[in-house]
Amino acid sequence: MDTVAIVGVGLIGGSFGLALRKAGFGGRIIGVSSEATVQAALAVGAIDQAAALPDAASRADLIYLAQPIGRILDTLHHLDPHLRPGALVTDVGSTKEMIVAQAANSIRRAQFLGGHPMAGKERRGVGEADADLFAGRTYILTPAEPHELDTPPAQEFREWLRRIGAKPFVLDAGAHDRIVSYTSHLAQLSSTALGATVAEHVAEDELAISGPGLHDSTRLALSSYDLWRDILATNTAAIDRALSDYIQKLEFIRQNLRTRELQQEFARAGKLAGRLRGAE
Repeated sequence: MDTVAIVGVGLIGGSFGLALRKAGFGGRIIGVSSEATVQAALAVGAIDQAAALPDAASRADLIYLAQPIGRILDTLHHLDPHLRPGALVTDVGSTKEMIVAQAANSIRRAQFLGGHPMAGKERRGVGEADADLFAGRTYILTPAEPHELDTPPAQEFREWLRRIGAKPFVLDAGAHDRIVSYTSHLAQLSSTALGATVAEHVAEDELAISGPGLHDSTRLALSSYDLWRDILATNTAAIDRALSDYIQKLEFIRQNLRTRELQQEFARAGKLAGRLRGAE
């Protein structure tokens, strides 16, 4: 792998470029983004040069699609004529079924391997890029068929993921979308709903009457709707099921505020929270 094209040099794309450099990648990294973004990416060292998509794709061994989901789908639709035979195309979309299906219909001259790094921040942009963003984080790969992981380009990509500190994890695209509807999308919507509810019922000058719990629980509410719009639109059915389960749990809690039935719920939730934080 001598040349990498990062399409969408924002937080994830910029971090991937910085992470490759930190891990010892000596090839060329080309950025495809708006003029302002590529200039910022050049300034922080996330890319070596900027190019238009057709030029970048025709020169790259790895094409890393780090755009919003809607843009990824559109790029896949137009990308194939510009690809080098033997290249690998991957993406970082937070939902996978529609992207994997679009790639299967559109990519012929190269290989596609879906991906989703379980890493990020509430704030976007290459100014937030971090070479250690992927370190210790799960990096999901969603091949359409198991043998797609065994090609030389896929094996080399997986090795670079390990070098940047990520932990590759293989999932079917449908299983991925179901799981993240609970572990990621529900978490975001819960934080958003909490923040919006408090905003409607507590005056601004009353917010001082709160502890760290509200601060911690609304961290994800800092995320932009523009970022989440495509996620919600491309995983609607799974998110609807997750929300239904969550609403049912909230209703159970509401009905048992004066009973001991909630003791088991506190224990179950505490056990999960402990596991997430590395406790035994």
